[in-house]
Amino acid sequence: MSLQKCTVIYDGQALVGPADIPLIDFLDACNKTLPHVCYHPALEPLQTCDVCWVEQAGKLVRGCTLRSHEGLVINSADPHASAAREEGMDRLLAKHELYCTVCEHNTGDCTLHNTMVDMHVPIQRYAWQRKPYVKDESNPFYTYDPDQCILCGRCVEACQNVEVNETLSIDYTQEHPRVLWDGGTRIAGSSCVSCGHCVTVCPCNALLEKTMQPDAGPFTAMRQSLKRPLIDVVKALENTLGAEIVSGVSVIDTQLRQQEIKRTKTVCTYCGVGCSFEMWTRDRHLLKVQPVTEAPVNGISTCVKGKFAWDFINSPERLTTPLIRENDRFRPASWEEALDLVASRLLAIRDETGPDSIGFIGSSKGSNEEAYLTQKIARLIIGTNSVDNSSRYCQNPATEGLFRTVGYGGDAGTIADLAQAELVVIVGSNTAENHPVIASRLKAAKKQRGQQWLVVDPRRHEMAERADQHLRIHPGTDLVWAAAMSRYMFDHGYADEAFLTQRVNNVQEYRRSLDPFTLDYAAQITGIQEADLREAAERIGRAGSVCIMWAMGITQHSHGADTSTALSNLLLVTGNYGRPGTGGYPMRGHNNVQGASDFGCLKNFYPGYESVSDPQVREKWARAWGVDPQRLSLEVGEDNFMMVKLASSRQLRAMYVIGEETAFSDADTTNVHQGFSELDFLVVQDLFLSRTAQFADVVLPGCPSVEKEGSFVNTERRIQRFYPVMPPLGDSRPDWLILTQLAARMGFDWGYTHPGQIMAEVAGIADSFAGVSYERLAGWKSQLWPVKADGSSTALLYTEQFKSADGRATLYPVSWQPPAEETDANYDLLLNNGRMLEHFQSTNQSGRGGRTTSLSPEWYVEISPELAAGRNLNTGDWVKLSSRRGALEIPVVVTDRVQGKVLFISIHQGKEGINKLTGEHHDPTVNTPAYKEIAIRLDALDRTPHPNPLPEHNFRHGKRTPGTGVSVEAKWRRDDYREPPEHEPHPEKF
Repeated sequence: MSLQKCTVIYDGQALVGPADIPLIDFLDACNKTLPHVCYHPALEPLQTCDVCWVEQAGKLVRGCTLRSHEGLVINSADPHASAAREEGMDRLLAKHELYCTVCEHNTGDCTLHNTMVDMHVPIQRYAWQRKPYVKDESNPFYTYDPDQCILCGRCVEACQNVEVNETLSIDYTQEHPRVLWDGGTRIAGSSCVSCGHCVTVCPCNALLEKTMQPDAGPFTAMRQSLKRPLIDVVKALENTLGAEIVSGVSVIDTQLRQQEIKRTKTVCTYCGVGCSFEMWTRDRHLLKVQPVTEAPVNGISTCVKGKFAWDFINSPERLTTPLIRENDRFRPASWEEALDLVASRLLAIRDETGPDSIGFIGSSKGSNEEAYLTQKIARLIIGTNSVDNSSRYCQNPATEGLFRTVGYGGDAGTIADLAQAELVVIVGSNTAENHPVIASRLKAAKKQRGQQWLVVDPRRHEMAERADQHLRIHPGTDLVWAAAMSRYMFDHGYADEAFLTQRVNNVQEYRRSLDPFTLDYAAQITGIQEADLREAAERIGRAGSVCIMWAMGITQHSHGADTSTALSNLLLVTGNYGRPGTGGYPMRGHNNVQGASDFGCLKNFYPGYESVSDPQVREKWARAWGVDPQRLSLEVGEDNFMMVKLASSRQLRAMYVIGEETAFSDADTTNVHQGFSELDFLVVQDLFLSRTAQFADVVLPGCPSVEKEGSFVNTERRIQRFYPVMPPLGDSRPDWLILTQLAARMGFDWGYTHPGQIMAEVAGIADSFAGVSYERLAGWKSQLWPVKADGSSTALLYTEQFKSADGRATLYPVSWQPPAEETDANYDLLLNNGRMLEHFQSTNQSGRGGRTTSLSPEWYVEISPELAAGRNLNTGDWVKLSSRRGALEIPVVVTDRVQGKVLFISIHQGKEGINKLTGEHHDPTVNTPAYKEIAIRLDALDRTPHPNPLPEHNFRHGKRTPGTGVSVEAKWRRDDYREPPEHEPHPEKF
């Protein structure tokens, strides 16, 4: 909000408030209400509802188009303005049947109802007329009822210009206008990705969550055979008694409902974007997820999982009591028995075979406080640094590249920096499906102000389709083009020599290391035409500000750390660090994979990335924890990858795994399962009896984020607090409480009674979190590390110095090494893999309840049209994919999303999953498995074709209908449109 003040004269009264904000918001800040329906603070003025007319400078003006400024004079009491507002509301009511007391949306959140009540509408002047359409229930998450739609266009504006999925439109030239999906009347099969944005902004019940239907209120679940006659009776009474009596009853109903509905702020438990929103609940019934404009990352944006994929919280498959294995079966146990057993066995194994015979895997879905306690138990009680999290599978190569060059293991700036960059280079990141809300910000920047995109990816996903340039690269060769770009910058005068001189070390040695990386050489290795590489280089060199985003398409290769280093080097060469709209942005996969690493679940770092090998650091942590420094190990521990290998050889004897599906997610499934089978003792703490938990000796039922309190760190280093939406299910417990109680049984009674105490302890030790506190994170507030002791955040890193001893960055030479696994005569194809928008990881959460799964219930492999033609394959044909480790049978989908001999498969489905095919080849620097390097053989199978591997109702079949937003001008141009206050002959049409 603006810090400048101004005075506005409103109905003769001088009002002082923020300058240059929408008039409606200005009046609200001054406790004045200008009626409105189509206006929404997160959207551009739509001018469709005609309910906010005012008189300004002798003319009638829609108030939503005005912004506050000094000397603005507004008269809302003008008779013509009042008449225009009343006419506007009358027209809305002609399109919407008011039956509020039996409407699911009468919870206080219906803008139309609230505005109608505030305006004291005496009677509905225009008779409501049913439209010639049926209610669309084809989407698994929400419905569209044309009979309730007021054609305000909020949903269209949100879809076209905020979400920028570009699915929705309104054709005002139709005989009976309605909202359209890809120009059609059915949601299923359109390009709608079920982000829920349209539902969030709908001002009435035209678009409504299915979880709100039918029992959102005391009278809403009645049978239609009873509800319909009741509505008809009330409407008849309304015509004789007046609308205010009936609306008075609905106001009472609203107030009664609000007393039962709990609204709780939480942070999404899926990807690393860090969306926050309110959850509306009645007891354990989740009515809806409601984003708010105050949310610091997403505002009102969501994706299909954040908005709708919460069925898992009440799943009957949730673990609700501890389990102990006896005679190779699980039996229920009390918490006392289970925790006593875990404590005694871990201590006994530590004493018998040493601290380093035990490994801990912390949860990248748990809270920061839980990550801290995991590493504290490992280091302080057991005495080992063998603690890790799932960042080993995705994030660590990127972090290593940043450590080598600029110093901090996190994004250089914020999502706002990405949005304001002149050029965004997107490498190995299917952002629209993996980080959809960030993708929306970028799509909006591109659509509305011409941001440029350079996408480097083997696959033609949505970001590639929208890009200014798409380089379809041979998988695993990104280091070569990145290094060639750096050489090009030096050779053609695009290197920022002043920046390099003032702020960067090792420039000359690095420049000499680039000698092999000509564009010709890069073209030979990457398969990209030299002319295209030159065009990309010129694009980067000429851009005023550049951000590079990368994800698992880079990090899950055998040399992901080196490629990440090369990308950061390129940014340094061009001076693209330390300024707004610049920097490196490795996208984080899980909701708290950043926080789990930040708060110490790494083999070589205490919280805040303080080295376990530094005696002074050890002294500091030992002093804070009140123990002798000798109790803490100076030896770097083992990571996820090595823990499993050492378990197979019985060098590791016990593991404690929290909230990670290691048995499904780690590479080379056969060896992983063998390793778990060799352990003497395995503890798994999780929500479900996962594949990993099936190997456990003790299973402890934890809680999802909605049943506890804590904080997460998102991909941009933003710390946010979440609150308990509902109590723990059954006898499950918050993970921080389980760990606290376990520590007490192991002789360390830390006495935490609230996670805020844990955060306060971290802030008192780790420099990066010095000013972090629950008070400063209250509500919608957030902090970005490093946080100074006074609580001030660091949104943009490196503005003055880099994280190094001398404050300078380092250009780090890297050499090209081919992928560890390549094709040959027997295994002649490459199998790329990754995520899908509607699923998440092993689907232990997103797959519950069946709604998200219904979008793409089957596993399939994408093959290119040229490969399909060469092998005589069609969509639905079954094939056998064989790698050097294993094989699986699967139907094919023929699509130009992939090209040539590179295939694509999702990582989500299948009982054994893609890791039946992956191997143990890995990045030697950080031990991240090379999941993306799978050479395979494809053999056609003689089986009846699958009728539809990718269902026709899936959004990937849709054809978007891009537009500028709501075409309100088309409505105004109609011959039968009359501008208020003139009465309208056909108000039901617009």
